[in-house]
Amino acid sequence: MERILFVFFICLYTACTSDGQPVEDTVPARTDSVAPIINPSGKTVETRFPAPAGYVRLPADSTTFAAYLRRFPLLPDGSPVLLFNGRPKARQDVHAAVLDIDVGKRNLQQCADAVMRLRAEYWFAQKRYAAIHFNFSNGFRADYARWRLGERIRVDGSRVYWVGGGATSGSYSSFRAYLDMVFAYAGSASLEREMRSVEPAQLRAGDVWIKGGYPGHAVIVMDVAVHPDSGETLFLLAQSYMPAQQIHVLRNPAAGESPWYSSLTLQDGLQTPEWFFEPGHLRRFAD
Repeated sequence: MERILFVFFICLYTACTSDGQPVEDTVPARTDSVAPIINPSGKTVETRFPAPAGYVRLPADSTTFAAYLRRFPLLPDGSPVLLFNGRPKARQDVHAAVLDIDVGKRNLQQCADAVMRLRAEYWFAQKRYAAIHFNFSNGFRADYARWRLGERIRVDGSRVYWVGGGATSGSYSSFRAYLDMVFAYAGSASLEREMRSVEPAQLRAGDVWIKGGYPGHAVIVMDVAVHPDSGETLFLLAQSYMPAQQIHVLRNPAAGESPWYSSLTLQDGLQTPEWFFEPGHLRRFAD
């Protein structure tokens, strides 16, 4: 009974592998009527964080971005968040899990970069190379398809342009080099302009809470669960931060041990452990 009341309290008041490929995992069988808040043996977002009692995950086709994020692999439970230089992040109290994907060796993959990384990794896994493109802060469009064919991006002061001379390559290492170039010259301000606004009531996996600026911040919705009767939506968030650090699933500072956030609290904005977003800061990638 205490566990049932605990989960009810939370629901009421809270309102990749190294190459980025998700792995299949089996949701463990329920042993009672209440799912645990965190299943330490779960290897993916879906299996590490069972939907709270009374809530269900919405069906997602296996080829969708929502399914990709839901099945994204995680490092073992209790793993610390590490910076790009291998040192631990100063705050180890903000995360509930760490995604199994590299952060790189340079101070590049910060907040908006982590969002772009997950989106690009999804398209790369789908072999939808022409879909991978991001704009630099000055508006320059960096298409991975051109990079893949051997063109390279040259930055000369405020002037940015394509040049030839690179090797034609579809390798993952070349793809990562492209992303590092994007991370160096794109950020929250440019990414915010690329995305369309969406109402919090329409929130779904893959949406992004983002405040463009210098500094700005961005967090991505990794998964959602809905209560069939009330319609309340619970959602999981992930972020990187400054300096560049491993992407991690966030705790909800208002929900005790639970990482789930609630749609019932969004009328005044979204408070995460390290940032506050206004209600109008929710964005969505073009399909």
